[in-house]
Parts: sequence; structure tokens; C-alpha cells
Amino acid sequence: MSVSGWLNGLFAARPQITDAAWSDLLASSRLFDALAEHDRVRLRELSERFLAKKSFSGAAGHELTDEHCLSIAALACLPVLHLGFDCLAGWREVVVYPGEFRVKREHHDEHTGVVTEGEDDLIGEAWEHGPLILSWADIATDLAQPFDGFNVVVHEIAHKLDMLDGAMNGVPRLPPSIARREWIETMQPAYDRLVRAVERGRETWIDPYAAESADEYFAVVSELHFSDAAGLAKSAPAVAALLARFYGSNRSSTP
Repeated sequence: MSVSGWLNGLFAARPQITDAAWSDLLASSRLFDALAEHDRVRLRELSERFLAKKSFSGAAGHELTDEHCLSIAALACLPVLHLGFDCLAGWREVVVYPGEFRVKREHHDEHTGVVTEGEDDLIGEAWEHGPLILSWADIATDLAQPFDGFNVVVHEIAHKLDMLDGAMNGVPRLPPSIARREWIETMQPAYDRLVRAVERGRETWIDPYAAESADEYFAVVSELHFSDAAGLAKSAPAVAALLARFYGSNRSSTP
């Protein structure tokens, strides 16, 4: 779907979200309630840039609305509220499915050399220099239940941030205030502990999916930073403190 209607309606002489559209967005989810006023102003500015720079399209018959596009823009810009819009550079397209979507995968076994094909059902995917692919049903759930520990848009944007330095390895491009060594020395042990717990069949507070790889761990704990920061601080305090420095103080994760 073209968003020309959105662009014509909201972006006149310069990109600008109408007051009515912004008020409706803020009222749509408690996720935005605890944001300080200056952060709301900043989020609006970033969302305007996102809508101006990115193209949106619906897939599998999904009909995008202006409200959908604005919701996605705001959620995508929340992680870069303090990092800056440049962290969203290098890609342009947002593809939105009505719900889960199926993708074909090839798996190469490093030990046997055997390549197998299969299909996965996903709710989000991020390609390096390619599109951000999302399930609207899951976005709607995240907006309705913003503090349940999940946020698919934040998860995929974390992957985009991870890709900025050319390697998807759980180490994003870091601000000067955080050394790469400090990041690794904080995140790696926490990830390793989760992997061991999952391998031993123990119940974990952090979603076991985070044990798939270091990059998935970073994406999952990023979701938690924005949707259950208090829980993350109890489960992995060092990780929570590091993410607070990376993303900036997060006031929107308290119900």
C-alpha cells in the first residue's frame, strides 16, 4: 500500500505529524505515559523523520493505515531516542504482514556439511541494508500490553542497531561512554549463564529464545529494557544497568 495519503495529509511544507494524530498515538498505549515531556517532543521529531525517510508496504493483503505507520514509526524510534536518528540509516523499507509470516531457511551443519531446508513462522525480521518486516497483530498486542516483556518492533530495531558495525554479534555500535570491552564483559557472561540454564532444562525468567545466539540475547533484553525494565534489573542487574546507559534512562517501562 502506498502511504501517499499519509504523506499528503501530514507532511505539508515540511514533515509534520498533526497534533490530533500524535494525541491519538499517545492515547493508544500506556507505553508512552511515563515519557518525560521533552522525550515525547523528541520522539515526535524522530517519528516525523522516520515517516519521511522510510517507505511502508503491506504484505499478504494487509491494509496499512496512517495510524499503523505512525505507531510503527514511534516504536522504531523509541530505542534511538537518545542514540540519534542516524542509527536508523542504511535501510528504507518497512513491510507489514497482518500476522505471522512464513520464511524459507537453509541450515548448514558445520560438523557434517549437510544443508537442510525448512520453514519458520516469524513475527518480525530485520535484514542488513534490507527491509524491516513486522507482524501487525503482534504490534497491536504490544501496544495493548506494553509491559509484558515483549515488543517486536524494539526487538527488530535492536537487530538493526547490531548490524551497524557490519557484524550481527550482539555488540552494536557503541557510544564513546561505553567501551567495547566493557560491553562484552557484561553481556557475554549473562548470555552464557542463560545458555547453561536453558541447556540444563531450567526455567528462566528471560525468554529462552535469547539463548539462541548473542545477537538474539541483545534483542530480547532490549525488548525487556523497554517493556519490563524492573524485571530485567532483578534478573540481570548488570545488563539492565548497561542498557540504561546505552539506550538512555528509560521511564516508559513502569506501568
